[in-house]
Amino acid sequence: MTPMIEFLFDFASPNVYLAHRALPPILERTGARLYITPCLLGGIFKATNNQSPVVAFAPVKGKVEYEMLEIRRFVTRNRIEKFRMNPHFPVNTLLLMRAFVAAREAGAGPAFLEMGLRGMWEDGLKLDDPEVLERAIGAVGLNGAWLLQAARSDPVKQKLADNTAKAVERGVFGLPTFFVGKEMFWGKERLGQVEEAVQAEPARA
Repeated sequence: MTPMIEFLFDFASPNVYLAHRALPPILERTGARLYITPCLLGGIFKATNNQSPVVAFAPVKGKVEYEMLEIRRFVTRNRIEKFRMNPHFPVNTLLLMRAFVAAREAGAGPAFLEMGLRGMWEDGLKLDDPEVLERAIGAVGLNGAWLLQAARSDPVKQKLADNTAKAVERGVFGLPTFFVGKEMFWGKERLGQVEEAVQAEPARA
C-alpha cells in the first residue's frame, strides 16, 4: 500500500510555501503520495485562539528577527532559491483558497496550486485583490473569471469551511500541519519526523 502524507494547506503562510518546496525529496525517498487538504488559516487561528508568529511574538524582543533567521536558514538548507516575503503580507487568502477548492473540483488543482505558490511567495502579488488574482489565474491558462465566480458559490464556500472545522476537530492549531495516518506533525521543522513516520508506516500496517 502506498503511504500518504496529508498536508493541511493555505497559501497565506510563508512556512506552508517553504514546506511544500521542501517536500519533493521526501516524497521521492519514501515513495509517499501527497494529499493536500485546503483549509483557511485565519479560521483555524480564530477557532483555536491562536495568532500568526508576527503578531504573537511582536512584544518579545528579538523573537520575530530570529523567526526570520530560521526562515533564511531553511531556505538555504533546502535550496529554495525563488522565495521572498510578500510585500503585501499579510494577504487575506479567503477568495484565493475558495478558488483553489473550485479549481480542484474542476480538475485544475495542480496548475492553480503552482500559480498561488509562485504568486504569493515568489512574485509578491497581492492575491487578495480580485483583479490581480483573476489575471494571475489567466496567466497559467485557466479561466479566472469562471473560477472566481465558482469560488463565490455556496458549495465551494461550505467545502472550505468544513475542511477548516474538521482540521480544528483533529487538533490542528496552525499551518503547515501534516498527518501520516493518525499522527499529526506541525511546522516545516517537523518534515524529518514526517519522513520517519512514513518510513515506519508499513511496519504499523
